Amino acid sequence: MAMTDKRVVRVTEEEPEQEVTVLTEARHVEKIEGANTVAQSWRLKERMKTLSVALVLCLNIPVDPPDIVKIQPCARQEAWIDPLSVPPGKAIEAIGNSLLKAYERWQPRARYKQSLDPTVEDVKKLCTSLRRNAKEERVLFHYNGHGVPKPTVNGEIWVFNKNYTQYIPLSIYELQTWMGSPSIYVYDCSNAGVIVKLFEQIADQHEEEWKRSGGPSCGSSGSGGSPSPPSFKQCIQLGACGANEILPMNPDLPADVFTACLTTPINMAVTWYMLQNKSKLLCGLTLDIIDKIPGQLNDRRTMLGELNWIFTAITDTIAWNTLPRDLFQKLFRQDLLVASLFRNFLLAQRIMRSYDCTPVCSPKLPPTHQHPMWDAWDLALELCLSQLPTALKSEDPYSLVHSSFFEEQLTAFQVWLNLGHQDRNPPEQLPVVLQVLLSQVHRPRALELLGSFLALGPWAVNLVLSVGIFPYVLRLLQSTARELRPMLVYLWAKILAVDPSCKGDLVRDNGYKYFLQVLSDASMPAEHRTMAAFVLGVIVWDHPDGQRVVLQGSLLAPCLEQLNDSHPHLRQWVALCVGRVWHHHPNARWTGTRDNAHEKLYTLLHDPVPEVRASAVFALGTFMSSLPSGDQNDHARAIDHAIAITLITSVAGDGSPLVRQELVVAMQYLVQMYESSFLAVARQCHRDDSGADLSPLSNLSSLSHDPTLSPSNSLHRMGGKSKTVMSPVQTLGSSPDVSFSENFMSPTQIKKTPSTHSLSSLGSSSVFSGVNSLSYSGKYYRLWQTLVALEHDPFPDVAKLARLVTDYIRTRVLLSARDGSEGRTESAPGTPVNKPIFMAGESPPASIETPTPTRVRVRSHNNHMDDGNGSSFLKPIVTTEFVEWSSKNFILPQRQDSLSSPSSPVHNFHTRSSSRLLAESEERRSVGTNKLDDQVFYHRNPGPPALLLFHPINPLLAVADKGNVTVWDVERNQNLSHWHNCNGSGSCISALAVLNPGTSSCFTATACDDGTVRVWRDTFAQQPQNDVSLVTAFQASPDNNPSSRDAGMLMSWEQDTSMLVVGGDSRVVRLWDLREERKTAELLTGGDITSFVTALHSHQAGPWIVVGCSDGYVRLLDRRASGTKTVVRQWREHTSCVISAHLLNASQSSTKIITGSVDGEVRLWDMRQSSSVQVCQSGPDSTAMATHANAHLFAVGSVNQEIAVHHASGSLVNTIKYHDGFMGQRIAPVSCLAFHPRRILLAAGTTDSSISVYGLARR
Repeated sequence: MAMTDKRVVRVTEEEPEQEVTVLTEARHVEKIEGANTVAQSWRLKERMKTLSVALVLCLNIPVDPPDIVKIQPCARQEAWIDPLSVPPGKAIEAIGNSLLKAYERWQPRARYKQSLDPTVEDVKKLCTSLRRNAKEERVLFHYNGHGVPKPTVNGEIWVFNKNYTQYIPLSIYELQTWMGSPSIYVYDCSNAGVIVKLFEQIADQHEEEWKRSGGPSCGSSGSGGSPSPPSFKQCIQLGACGANEILPMNPDLPADVFTACLTTPINMAVTWYMLQNKSKLLCGLTLDIIDKIPGQLNDRRTMLGELNWIFTAITDTIAWNTLPRDLFQKLFRQDLLVASLFRNFLLAQRIMRSYDCTPVCSPKLPPTHQHPMWDAWDLALELCLSQLPTALKSEDPYSLVHSSFFEEQLTAFQVWLNLGHQDRNPPEQLPVVLQVLLSQVHRPRALELLGSFLALGPWAVNLVLSVGIFPYVLRLLQSTARELRPMLVYLWAKILAVDPSCKGDLVRDNGYKYFLQVLSDASMPAEHRTMAAFVLGVIVWDHPDGQRVVLQGSLLAPCLEQLNDSHPHLRQWVALCVGRVWHHHPNARWTGTRDNAHEKLYTLLHDPVPEVRASAVFALGTFMSSLPSGDQNDHARAIDHAIAITLITSVAGDGSPLVRQELVVAMQYLVQMYESSFLAVARQCHRDDSGADLSPLSNLSSLSHDPTLSPSNSLHRMGGKSKTVMSPVQTLGSSPDVSFSENFMSPTQIKKTPSTHSLSSLGSSSVFSGVNSLSYSGKYYRLWQTLVALEHDPFPDVAKLARLVTDYIRTRVLLSARDGSEGRTESAPGTPVNKPIFMAGESPPASIETPTPTRVRVRSHNNHMDDGNGSSFLKPIVTTEFVEWSSKNFILPQRQDSLSSPSSPVHNFHTRSSSRLLAESEERRSVGTNKLDDQVFYHRNPGPPALLLFHPINPLLAVADKGNVTVWDVERNQNLSHWHNCNGSGSCISALAVLNPGTSSCFTATACDDGTVRVWRDTFAQQPQNDVSLVTAFQASPDNNPSSRDAGMLMSWEQDTSMLVVGGDSRVVRLWDLREERKTAELLTGGDITSFVTALHSHQAGPWIVVGCSDGYVRLLDRRASGTKTVVRQWREHTSCVISAHLLNASQSSTKIITGSVDGEVRLWDMRQSSSVQVCQSGPDSTAMATHANAHLFAVGSVNQEIAVHHASGSLVNTIKYHDGFMGQRIAPVSCLAFHPRRILLAAGTTDSSISVYGLARR
């Protein structure tokens, strides 16, 4: 898809020249469709918030529960407070407040309510109150049961009576009812696993009761409305230990070690680390120093903040690499408080397992206590603690050596990118990269590495989005740092290419302004402005809010200013962007009209890059369809008509199918908007063709077979020998020597209308009399005939689209006749009544009756769609995926060609060719002594051969009959491929060419006498599984007129210049650049109307083109000249039609030309001389001639069943009259000849379908 990649290698002194290849761009090797990527469900279905927290503490200080015998000394601290150090009455309050403050660090906005040593009624009031206030939000229930018995196997926890004389059981069933859902439960008590296990069973009991009762109110967590089924199974639970485990009693640990891990992870991690590593590396540090770590948790510049930052990155990394993606999203990205608790729960798993406790949770998590990232945490913690004594002596909290953890992780990520492969596991460091984006120091490197990762393809983008990077990069769009612009634009282009739904976030958070600034910044590289244009194009597509805000941000102005930028990809995307801006957006259309946006787009219709031309056509098409149905005024209609005429004038004959498909899509909007006029044109064409009156009683079968209405027929050329399908360019009359009226109208059908506006030579003032009055000076007739011609486009996809559009009109014409509705008409929306429309600068006809345009009422006519605002826009008949396909450049990894693969065709060809170079040199030395009559190959072709062509490097022979091509391997005597050329009706193949020889993209081009060129791939493939397929097709010579000899269209291919020279049955030679897929020049051959080109040859080494004509003229053309000055030399010595012309020594000043005619006369010309320098008579009734430029040989075949081989000096080398090995059987009349360009091999085809290849006689 990279349009700048022309596969051209510049030649330097050190670097050898490499051959140019054409038609190998992405538009030719892949289907024009969007990337088959589906954005994964990284975006949470709903954001949850935990804004209500119930802290239920059952401690009963200082009484211990009866079922647990505590050791002495024993763990006593609760929420880092020793209850024995505080009066008993105030101890529980202090603990409750400390726990509340610990939770507030993770969610400061939540409503916290404490219930200290509560009764059942206290818990009920607390839970129901929080659920009522929380509505649909999540409620957290934290239960500390260190002062009550362990939970029971019946699913009960314990609280107190009012007098604290008894332990009262509280059923989980009732707790679920009061808490509702969604909820999260934290159980810090022994045997917590019992509750976690029974919780789901009790939830099932709730569901069964709800089903039996028809939906009790207790199952509904919301207020009002119909009761919803209980969803307690979705509740989250965290338990301190398993079902048969008791909490640790180590006196060095707090009694609520599980709660300490969940609420104060850094303190708990430091405590545990120092207990595990006493007197090892951190000498002189005691547990008392833990509370003295300087800094704040949320300040990453301080020691405490940096430790918390590293801890967050490590726990996120462990979870992301261990948990399933959906579970990771639910637990670590959906809710801020839940994410914090589960990060800290991973620490609890590690610490409590070292004390023979296994924390449990629901949903269940896999074990993570031995993950390798914990080693990185230990190292970071140790390095920070080693600085603690020094940091405590300093008054500056920021005086520390920052950890190298993030730099090391980025380096690991870079190693993964440089040395890895796509098929391995994803990089573990992605969550760390996400955290690094928070640091200004590491942010540029992190963004750069992230961009390299996204370049690997859609899977990488989905992976990055699933880790939660989206809010970070969205927030970065508020940055004013210019150095981040290229990286951020690149990241957003990748993200939007995979998941366009992110555009809503950009509009809502004003992120689109960032890309407007980048696009308007001329100092930014063109590649980054291209990405900004792509991002803006995604924002506005099918997004009215996006269209509105970017239009207010003046998007059109910078886009229009850069339409002529030197970077083709930027030109393409600014055109696509403006086309998307005014799609179904009238305000954008009128803004563009004031800036003459549509006229500025006209220049791109002649751009050298096909994708840019297609983008311009797309933009002009959406411009025409930007108004709701019926909202067109006179000014809008005039602009629509001008755009339509410009489009068919400029690109109807474009060489790229991509452009022509977009033309059909653009034209459909005009067909729909002015349907009544096109219906009138179609009906009038039927009348003019058949003379029948289209009435309700008319024969519908005759109408369906009308040549302008039936897809199986076409408008036929009048006066010619064969019926030839009219091409789009013929419709426009662009032939310099054949007028529209001469080809398509009889004098009785022509009505003169003075007009100052004409379309090339489209009859300047000649149109159908009936159509003229209905279509306002012929505009609609021209547009209709262009669509009819595109129905027969040589590229099937173009023809299919055009047929759907024309069938849309044909169906309505048939239905109008069937229903008798022609007399019952109504004014077409948007079409003036009793008011003719003329183009700017066009005068009305001298005498014209302006009828009221009619719109047929058709049954089941539903071709409009509502944009949601009450405006009715036209529903497209046909669509393409060109824009979506163009977007693939921003997401798919680069295509890699395996040219060196042993299975590659080029590998096989080069292997065979390299061993043959010496033999070729020896053959050329033997030409003077050996005869060329050794039959090295003989075969019967499926049809009578009309053309022969050798592969320029290998001994492969392409043989064409009227409609089929067969490729033979001469050395191996085998058929490599055979395919049908899909010619038009009555046309024949008239020329062959081999493109990109010696490469894996070796193609065969076929030309037909109807002026079409088709290019086929895999024609020389050695693998039988490769089917021949069409690469491209176009109308190269639209005005081919069959001469008396009917030579058809001829081709001469120049590989190094990528130029295809075509001519034949015409007095015009055209030059097509196949890299740009457009016509670059038209050269007039001179002579009168009876003189047509019958022989053609050019050479890339010079500007000369030699043509032989039907009247015997030989003319030399200079492609550098223009107009009538293109013919620099002409000779008239042949007395009959020239059948062959060939340039010799084209790279030298003494260029020679060899030509042959039907009467067997062969002449050698020096372009500096006014007459031939040598004449040779090879025999009468010549039918074919071939020239070997390197060996200085030419061969002439005739109907007299012989082939004469001559040296360039004129001397006869030998004559071939008989087949070898067939008892001297005489060859049939010769139909075609061809020399191998490098080897001394002569191929001959005869009328009996025989193919023979002759080499030098063996001695």
